[in-house]
Amino acid sequence: MIVPVLVALLVLVGMSAFHIRVEEQHDIDAIYDVTEAAFAGIEQSDGTEKDLVDKLRAAKALSLSLIAEAGGEVIGHIAASEVLIGGGAQGWFGIGPVSVRPDRQQQGVGIALMGSALDQLRAEGAGGAVLLGDPGYYRRFGFEVVPGLVYPNAPAEYFMALCLNSPEFPQGVVEYHSAFGG
Repeated sequence: MIVPVLVALLVLVGMSAFHIRVEEQHDIDAIYDVTEAAFAGIEQSDGTEKDLVDKLRAAKALSLSLIAEAGGEVIGHIAASEVLIGGGAQGWFGIGPVSVRPDRQQQGVGIALMGSALDQLRAEGAGGAVLLGDPGYYRRFGFEVVPGLVYPNAPAEYFMALCLNSPEFPQGVVEYHSAFGG
């Protein structure tokens, strides 16, 4: 389990400022609302993202939970939880969901959240991270499709990985926590 470290990052984008920090108890409802809004109407969404973070938290499987905050409001969120690869733990984490309030998208919030999450996972010694998402977006962070690293519940071109502290990619089937329903 990743032990939360104090994360505070002030980001200035144009005239809009926000900061990144670890979630606190009073953020839980806002995280739910931001996630629900971020995934509403998304064709690839199955509608479960809004409940996922709560399920991971309840199962004590939420390894990382960061929010972006502006003017006292939660405008974005990113989560990570440990994954099993080839049936065992290898110090790798699944990132997701990543949520940004629709009126704050395209303003650098998601980029800042991802950068902060990857920095924290790297600092805590994580071997690497996997995610399911748009290759055009996530390649900018170094994520890539890795032959032999398989998530059978999705198209292969959308399942990507990034080595953080591991010298090489593991091989095998990736299993997310049962909260993901897969």
